[in-house]
Amino acid sequence: MQKIRKGDEVVVIAGRDKGKRGTVLARVDATHLLVEGVNVVKKNQRPNPMKGQPGGIVDKIMPIDQSNVMLFNPATGKGDRVGIRTLEDGSKVRFFKSNEEIVKA
Repeated sequence: MQKIRKGDEVVVIAGRDKGKRGTVLARVDATHLLVEGVNVVKKNQRPNPMKGQPGGIVDKIMPIDQSNVMLFNPATGKGDRVGIRTLEDGSKVRFFKSNEEIVKA
């Protein structure tokens, strides 16, 4: 079970965008995430008339390593560490380590 999933709200703890909050748009691979509004770069886009794409400079979201983000805890208002716990019925849930509250998925 992965501790950070698509749709989670995260806060960046290291790098150029430290302190920014955003929603996880997708998992690129086992260790990289696409986070909305984080690690945005300018890319020179060539026009492609076959696809109807105009040329110019466009913003592109680049992957960020999951070690540089923490799950945002709304109760404390900060990033928080996450653990995994098995309930009595056998299902696994994520919980915040600071206040033992279950993560709303």
